[in-house]
Amino acid sequence: MAFIAHPDRRPVLVAGASSGIGEATARWMAARGYPVALAARRVDKLADLAAEITEAGGEAVAVRLDVTDADSVTAAVAEAQQALGALEIVVIGAGDLAIGRSYEITAEEFASQVNIHLTGAFRVYRAIIGQMIERRRGDVVFIGSDVAAHPRPWQAAYVAAKSGLDGLVDVIQLELEGTGVRAGIVRPGQTLTGMGMNMDQAATEAMLNDWIKYGLARHGNFMTPDHLAQAVHSMVTVPRGAHMKAVDVEAEGALGT
Repeated sequence: MAFIAHPDRRPVLVAGASSGIGEATARWMAARGYPVALAARRVDKLADLAAEITEAGGEAVAVRLDVTDADSVTAAVAEAQQALGALEIVVIGAGDLAIGRSYEITAEEFASQVNIHLTGAFRVYRAIIGQMIERRRGDVVFIGSDVAAHPRPWQAAYVAAKSGLDGLVDVIQLELEGTGVRAGIVRPGQTLTGMGMNMDQAATEAMLNDWIKYGLARHGNFMTPDHLAQAVHSMVTVPRGAHMKAVDVEAEGALGT
């Protein structure tokens, strides 16, 4: 059977669209004619972003989404589809960052990071995948992290969650083979986003010193969220019949003199 071509109208849900990579992805897709559902907990910020996109000639709607709450996920997907139509693309990148040495954080703090970054991602996937399989097309993009391949001290919970996400996507890709639905993961390196900006300064300095000690801070260059938005866009625009399964995006080192 021939693959179903991408339709002209491809509504997108971006989980985590209130800042960082999610916001950049939503702006990038909207600027290229995709109807976008902006999903996150900070609905007021989403409303401002939706207004900006609309004023620029795009199509956007703000929906409240808390990935730790199954009912919120179900409601957000339903609201997005009622406003924009069936979701053709879903980008899952909601999350925050809490740091601490593995022998100092609590089990509750550890579980919270896993709930957001891993279980939360699964909740969104599970809420939309059935409809995509029925239509025999769709793209799901997970935002992972290079910490899955290069673990960093002070991020035990985050590393565990993102490593688990890698494994989850591996399984999803096997199970979706032959359904017409594609799933991929984008793994960013160091990127300037709002995530972690509220961290304790002393703890942050100690963490960075450990990164240097273990050779994990090779240069000080950071990517912008737009770099990752372009990677997401590249993944979902690959013509049918091919599947971009994973993209690793790293900041370039500074040019030598």
